[in-house]
Amino acid sequence: MTISTWAGLAGDHHVHSTFSDDAESTVAENVAAARQAGLNQLRLVDHVRASTTWIPEFCGQTAALRSTAHDITILTGVEAKMLDATGRLDLPSGLRTGSNRPDRVDRVLIADHQYPSPAGPWPPSRVLDERAAGLSSAAIVDTLVGAMIGAMAAVEHAQLAHPFSLLPKMGLTEDDLLAEHLSALCAAASAHGTWVEINEKWACPGPRAIEAFAAAGVTLVASSDSHHRRDVGRYQRVIDLSRCLADAEADDTLSAGRR
Repeated sequence: MTISTWAGLAGDHHVHSTFSDDAESTVAENVAAARQAGLNQLRLVDHVRASTTWIPEFCGQTAALRSTAHDITILTGVEAKMLDATGRLDLPSGLRTGSNRPDRVDRVLIADHQYPSPAGPWPPSRVLDERAAGLSSAAIVDTLVGAMIGAMAAVEHAQLAHPFSLLPKMGLTEDDLLAEHLSALCAAASAHGTWVEINEKWACPGPRAIEAFAAAGVTLVASSDSHHRRDVGRYQRVIDLSRCLADAEADDTLSAGRR
C-alpha cells in the first residue's frame, strides 16, 4: 500500500458464495482468492430471506476455514433487503449475530434491493410508474432514508450494503439526497455502530456521502460485492471513490511525522 491508497482496500467486506443463488464460487474458493489478492480481511456474505434454512451449514463451513486461517481474518455476514418503510428486513427468525461465534454471523448487511414503500417492497419499475403518476422525488428519498435508519435501529451489528444503489434504477441520483438526509443517516450509523461499505459493483456511495460518514466517525469498509472469485478484492471504482479517505490518512501520517 502506498501513502496515496486508502488502507481499507486491504479488506473485502462483501463477497458472495454458492450459498447465494446468483453466485458461482464456494466459500473456500473465495478465501483462496482473497489470499491471492493479498487481503488481510474477508467478509463472506450471502443473500437470505425469511425462509432461508442454510445458515447453520454456512456458519459451519466458514468456522472451519477460520480455524485454519492464520494469514487472513475471515468474517461472515448475511444480506437482507428492506421490506417496507419501517426498515423491516427479510431475515430468518431467530438469526443471531456476534463476532467469532460458530453459530452466528458477524454482521447483517442492509440492502436496498427494492424500494421499501409503506405498502411493501416495490421493484424500481413500479417506482418509475408511481413517479409518472405524481409521486415526488423528495417523497421517494425521504422514505428510503427513513427505512435505512429504521433498519439500522432494528438490527445489531449492521452494515449498509451498496447504499443508494437503488437511486439510479428509479431515475434519481445521490444529488437528490439533501444535507439533512446525510446528517440523519450519519447520526444513525454512528449511534448504532453500523458500518458502511464502499461498493465496487455499484460504485456507491459517492464522495459526498463518504466524506460525511467519515466525518461522523462511521466505520467505512471496501467491498467488491463479488459473485465470482475472480473479483474478490479487485477494486478500481472503490479506489476512485475513496481518494478522500486516502488523502485524510496521508494528512494524518504527515502530521504525526511532524510531532
